[in-house]
Amino acid sequence: MKIPKYQRIQNDLKNQIVTGKFENGDKFYTESELVQLYDVSSITVIRALNELVKDGYLIRKQGKGTFVSRSRKGKLVEFSDVELFPLKNDHVKVLSVEKGNDPKYLKELKLTNNDFYYRVARLRSAGEKPYIYQLSYIPERFILTPDAKKDYYQSIHQRFKLDFDIHMSSEPYTEAHEVTFSTPEEVRELLNLEKQEPTIFQVRRTEQTNSDIILEYAENYKHWNFYKFEITANR
Repeated sequence: MKIPKYQRIQNDLKNQIVTGKFENGDKFYTESELVQLYDVSSITVIRALNELVKDGYLIRKQGKGTFVSRSRKGKLVEFSDVELFPLKNDHVKVLSVEKGNDPKYLKELKLTNNDFYYRVARLRSAGEKPYIYQLSYIPERFILTPDAKKDYYQSIHQRFKLDFDIHMSSEPYTEAHEVTFSTPEEVRELLNLEKQEPTIFQVRRTEQTNSDIILEYAENYKHWNFYKFEITANR
């Protein structure tokens, strides 16, 4: 099937943006420049530009022209935690595995008021230093052996992999981090923090691919001294 002219122009211009010919925020070609460059009508050019605006690559400012979006789509950005100690020194202690149906967490897991979840509380340490308190809320259907010894749930990812052949690291998720001074007292004590010290509150929700099933809702408190992340873009 023959590709329409406007789409060929759209693809070419998108490639110029993605490959770095234009920096974010740069002024883009004018309509008249594109008409001459591609030897097409202004209608064709306008349609190509409109598609790039719709896809988030360009923005138009009345009276000023067209610009490359500073938050353009298609820009690959990766965030990764930087561990500040050898991973071999990472230890996990399961504190509790409890069944619950608090409406707040049922809502986060997209469950009904008649459903249940299990809350797995864990404390991770770097050697002898506790650095993160983890609370995982998991729908009841994904906990096959709730009466198993607590250490059975040291790794939630491993349980999903072995019990359901679900690879959690490959499933879509959203995660948010914020600095908080409102750390619960019991968590501060577990992390050996003074009242005036902050923690990094992390919320993560993992979904099952191509479905609306929530596999895990997690709330973590991380010691501020163990928090560092790296950003890479377009690598």
